[in-house]
Amino acid sequence: MKKTLPLLAAFLFIGQVNAHGLWTEQRRGNIETIYGHGAEDDAFKAEKISGAWAYDSRGKMIPVTLKRLDDHARLEPLSPPAVVAVALDNGPWSLTPNKQWINQGRSKVPTSTQSLHTFKYSLAICDEGVSLPALDQLKMVIVPEADPLEVGVGKLLPVRVLIDGKPAAGIELVGDYRSAPHQISTKTDATGRAQVMVRNEGLNIIAAEAYLPVANDPDIETRGLFASLTFLGEAHHE
Repeated sequence: MKKTLPLLAAFLFIGQVNAHGLWTEQRRGNIETIYGHGAEDDAFKAEKISGAWAYDSRGKMIPVTLKRLDDHARLEPLSPPAVVAVALDNGPWSLTPNKQWINQGRSKVPTSTQSLHTFKYSLAICDEGVSLPALDQLKMVIVPEADPLEVGVGKLLPVRVLIDGKPAAGIELVGDYRSAPHQISTKTDATGRAQVMVRNEGLNIIAAEAYLPVANDPDIETRGLFASLTFLGEAHHE
């Protein structure tokens, strides 16, 4: 496993470059993509959503339309999904000597002092008893190893963090990304596993970040990854 840098690596990112994550929420009957940090919910360029997938409870893919709106993207699956996954490609970023981040690679910002390409991934569990499909399209993913909707508030949910399909050791996990985005709950062990307390009866957002060195790339020296796992602390029943 390549060496990963801590969640709050001081020399990386300023402002929106590192401060924002990706997740999905039900709003007004729609599945909306959220680009934010803690309670913040910011507009973003919808073309940065590079993929969206929906599945039923058996892990069978459901056709989904990605509706690109002026300030975000909306998912419109053919039928109600049990699992939703989204990927966002935030592009290359370069830091200038005067501490400004520019959304371009260092080949176009030759004076840059740091350069990286960031990707953000979201996995949402919408129903109880789902069978997860292969999630190879998510280069970083927090996989629940128990049904998150059945664990219960105040109890521990076992998860496993994978990067490029392999267990990721030493990854710090934020247990409540919306309410306490800087509070680390736990860290993955040598097998990529950890246990995270379910905090909320409503929406839970567990999050993690990693930074990987990149060699022989003219535009970047680091690949930045963000992953979220979202679910309700208590299943909603009509």
